[in-house]
Amino acid sequence: MATYTLPELPYDYAALEPVINPQIIELHHDKHHAAYVKGANDTLEQLEEAREKEAWGAVNGLQKNLAFHLSGHILHSIYWHNMTGDGGGEPLAADGVGDLADAITASFGSFAGFKSQLTKAAATTQGSGWGVLAYEPLSGRLIVEQVYDHQGNVGQGSVPILVFDAWEHAFYLQYKNQKVDFIEAMWRVVNWQDVARRYAAAQARDNVLLLAP
Repeated sequence: MATYTLPELPYDYAALEPVINPQIIELHHDKHHAAYVKGANDTLEQLEEAREKEAWGAVNGLQKNLAFHLSGHILHSIYWHNMTGDGGGEPLAADGVGDLADAITASFGSFAGFKSQLTKAAATTQGSGWGVLAYEPLSGRLIVEQVYDHQGNVGQGSVPILVFDAWEHAFYLQYKNQKVDFIEAMWRVVNWQDVARRYAAAQARDNVLLLAP
């Protein structure tokens, strides 16, 4: 049985100041992300028990819980690495991320157009959720998705490569109810090197998922 573990942060709590203060990072990682890891593991145990007892009365709720907690764990694991204290700006060929920059232009017309779409998608997600830049393997293009809670408006098989957490626990202690201000500030800490690595990895395995156009 697979067991999920909370990954360590790739930086200290203060590394993303002033965009995100240390208290938020500590609570977000050590409490909220940890809760998704525990929730995924607990749900796997409950599903194992259901199989052993052939007791399927709660299967719908268990499957929903597994998707919620596991998606929360996955998205947060990407989120931490998508950020760096010396990040931000625009992906440029001069910084070794030219393939990603070209893909953004090809998929959205311009970096400015992409930035505007992802900002709006993240800021207007109903309730709690995420804005996501994903690689879509059927077309080979990049798309922006909205994720409600940890699931939602996503293309099956798309691979998230840049995620903006728009849950209140990601920003409220610092930005209060100004979600848009937080999303705008997030662009100052994007780790384009990490996003480019994820894009290259997603491209490299695009024939694994879908075998026909």
